[in-house]
Amino acid sequence: MIMNRHALAKDKVEKLKLGYSTFAESKEVATLIEQEINALQLNVYIHKTSVGYWFIPRKCPPIQT
Repeated sequence: MIMNRHALAKDKVEKLKLGYSTFAESKEVATLIEQEINALQLNVYIHKTSVGYWFIPRKCPPIQT
């Protein structure tokens, strides 16, 4: 099966925007995700492991009034 890496990365960023964690096995897809995260200024923790990359959205604390 042939996968479009750009479409895959974009789909994973959409999941991050909804508050879900996502995983990328390849460095190429992870790099595309990181570029999109930076462009959108998303607050995401990136955990790099020997088998891939976890992208975990960080929750901002509620604003106290």
